[in-house]
Amino acid sequence: MTFFPGKAFNHPPQLSRMISLDEAVTARLESHGERFEVLVDPDAALAIKRGEFDGELEDVIAARDVFENASRGDRPAEEDLEEVFGTTDPMEIIPEVIERGEIQITAEQREEMQERKRKQLINTIARNAVNPQMDDAPHPPERIESALEQAGFTVDPMDPVESQVDDALEALRPVIPIRFEEVTVAVSLPPEYAGSGQAQIREFGELEREEWQSDGSWVGVLTFPAGMRNELYDLVAEVTSGEGETRVIKDKDELSTR
Repeated sequence: MTFFPGKAFNHPPQLSRMISLDEAVTARLESHGERFEVLVDPDAALAIKRGEFDGELEDVIAARDVFENASRGDRPAEEDLEEVFGTTDPMEIIPEVIERGEIQITAEQREEMQERKRKQLINTIARNAVNPQMDDAPHPPERIESALEQAGFTVDPMDPVESQVDDALEALRPVIPIRFEEVTVAVSLPPEYAGSGQAQIREFGELEREEWQSDGSWVGVLTFPAGMRNELYDLVAEVTSGEGETRVIKDKDELSTR
């Protein structure tokens, strides 16, 4: 998208905080016989429309301005802004255009959003789901991806990934054995690794309990999505040079390790 000279900016653009034009979509509002357009990140635009956006506006827009035609860089008259929005301040007008208007997404942008959310969905399921027929072993992302394709599940680029997880699981269950589950694991770190290692381990999940042993070793009990079990094992091995111990437990008060 290329801008051509038009009216002067009401405010100088602060490009250091803004997204690129290639990342932005157009939100368009038609009111009082006039058209108003703003350039915004597509996911942020959807969040703003749902009333769920809690970030900084300048971080998700491509221009600190309101346009009559964004592709040409034309800007509406200030009296039109004042009549429709009661202000000429772009940062007050931009959210209103997004909330009241329509999000214009090209076929290419829609395809890119769909692919990004498809990957996010696969990752979310892989991190939370297990195979109940294989001793609750995690499903590799590749298996999730293949099963979704086999099930014919289509990711909606306009909906949050979180709202599509349940539908995806329903589609997956006839194809592969799968369920969401949490796991509780006791982790034991030897004394020489306990000081630095426990800080990383304790942030991996919900720390249910911890104890420092008389020899300086550390034992913690964590609960987290079962699909992330292998990630924890890898982390324990990394912070202890392979000398840490783990054990899946049923009783959260149990601190013994294998």
